Amino acid sequence: MAHEQDILKQAAPKQPPRLTSRRIGIHTSTAGGVQNASERAYRLGCNTLQIFSSSPRRWAPYELSDAQCAEMVRRRAKYDLKPLVIHTNYLVNLASSSQLFLKRSMQAFRGEVERALALCADYLVLHPGSFRGADREQGLLRTAAAIAASTEGLDLVKGGLTILIENTAGAEFSLGGSFEQVAEVLDHLCGIVPVGSCIDTCHTHVAGYDIVSQDGLCKTLRQLDSVIGLSRVKVVHCNDAKAARGSKLDRHQHIGKGTIGKEAFRMLLNDLRLAHAAFIAETPIDKPGDDKRNVEALKKLVM
Repeated sequence: MAHEQDILKQAAPKQPPRLTSRRIGIHTSTAGGVQNASERAYRLGCNTLQIFSSSPRRWAPYELSDAQCAEMVRRRAKYDLKPLVIHTNYLVNLASSSQLFLKRSMQAFRGEVERALALCADYLVLHPGSFRGADREQGLLRTAAAIAASTEGLDLVKGGLTILIENTAGAEFSLGGSFEQVAEVLDHLCGIVPVGSCIDTCHTHVAGYDIVSQDGLCKTLRQLDSVIGLSRVKVVHCNDAKAARGSKLDRHQHIGKGTIGKEAFRMLLNDLRLAHAAFIAETPIDKPGDDKRNVEALKKLVM
């Protein structure tokens, strides 16, 4: 927290942060008010950002005032921060086989959508959930149905909001461990709500896909394009991994310091088929300045 406050106390950069041809950012704290995230992102050298619109591990939502939302929009325009990505609360499980938990998750998810619309966010990222107590196919269908039901009556198209289904590390009972599972949810929602995908590099790696070697990454991207479509990949979570490929252990590491390595990120950032995507780090902060260092590490890889 002290580090976050220090960022806001620093004088604004005399010159705009060095930008690149890619949209590069990091998950940014909303401490002190959601509008402060845009200020932090700018001072960290970002031109895009991701936030939580509420506590990621509590059911009770934050109340966002109209003034906070308006100030967030104003600062984003001032600093050319786009897109704004919101990550859904980690408690939400729209594949739950418990009717009580599913109802609570749907209520929480609807709140996420409402806050995203109020903040004029571009994307809302969602993990597809856990199918424990059912089978995988039932889980995928339940997630899609819950998204459709939770957003009923909300005009996402007019609000410019797209829901992004994120691939996962492939742990037991989790959905989204393969591109095919992500695509299935997207296909079920086609024509119902605006949807796309968020691809996490750490999740992809530990789920078993080869994104480290040049040949492996080319093959993985071809598969991603064939199954989901690279045009539907709107956000890439740029996270190195602490665990080995295929381990299914979701442990994020600093860019270039893990089992993925710097070159994979260089190839991804410079692939013209992904030039439209936002590249957002969710890397750890082990010591002050790690967030800025990870942003800079990504920016330096853009050719």
